[in-house]
Amino acid sequence: MENIKQVFKKYKEYRKKRKEKLDAKKPQNFKESAISLLKSLLFALVFVMIIHGVLVGSFVVPTGSMENTVLTGDFLLVHKLFGPSTPQLIPFFNIPLPYILLPAPKEPKKGDVIVFVFPGNREEIVADEFTYYLKRCVAEPGDVLEIKDNVLYVNGEKYPIPPESKISYNKTNNLFETNYTFPTTKPYTTTNYGPIKIPKKGDILEIKNYEDYLDWRVFIEREGHIVNWLGKLEIDNKIVATNTYTVQEDYYFGMGDNRDHSLDSRMWGFIPRKHILGSPIVCWFSWEMHDEYEQERNILDKILNIRFSRMFRTIN
Repeated sequence: MENIKQVFKKYKEYRKKRKEKLDAKKPQNFKESAISLLKSLLFALVFVMIIHGVLVGSFVVPTGSMENTVLTGDFLLVHKLFGPSTPQLIPFFNIPLPYILLPAPKEPKKGDVIVFVFPGNREEIVADEFTYYLKRCVAEPGDVLEIKDNVLYVNGEKYPIPPESKISYNKTNNLFETNYTFPTTKPYTTTNYGPIKIPKKGDILEIKNYEDYLDWRVFIEREGHIVNWLGKLEIDNKIVATNTYTVQEDYYFGMGDNRDHSLDSRMWGFIPRKHILGSPIVCWFSWEMHDEYEQERNILDKILNIRFSRMFRTIN
């Protein structure tokens, strides 16, 4: 009996000391409470940024360019296996940050739906704003791509049609004429495009004349060089006697599954490998939204337009 009393006594002493220790940690005034709350919020923000950069991310589909594989208003959970990195932006504020790419455990392949950092419009060295895009990877580095009457060929073979895609085979259905397509001087349309080789690291580009220069100027400058044409190719203020340029990284070609209503590589060019982050895993939420401006609708309208049938659908 005496031993039991001693055990209870020691337990009470332990509880008393623990309470005193916890009380000592509690903020004693408003300032300390505010600092404690601020530290907790900062820790949570940093944690979310790390997870968002390295493992997974979320993506709201703003347009119908990938219908019907994904729809405008789908909320996608995206893995980052193609491009884990330090945080690329501050969550909730979309403020871009300098980032470092980490080793990728997986490489994108033809047929993958990919999420990537938009490289910019056809004439832009750097995009106006930091934006994530969603397209299907239809060609890898070194592939030759061609579109004939809206039929896509890669390396001379018909590209498999995604099961939920929206494609018209009307020969006159050119979303953009030649003055909007990439490269600048080629007579390509969105329905009759190429043939064009997707650049890979180590490829040699021949810049023989001013038209070649116009076609590849933005591409080369995106790789970090200053380019001019003086009858000869000039790179970083040095005349290149042989008028060639060696590609420094791998590139991919992306197109929307809603092929006739998609702004994609046909208009703004190749996707650098370092810009590709990952691929959607699942649609975890969705509401009907016909365009990106409808995100401003009131919450009741959004609730009434929830698409329950889209929830937890895998993306292929």
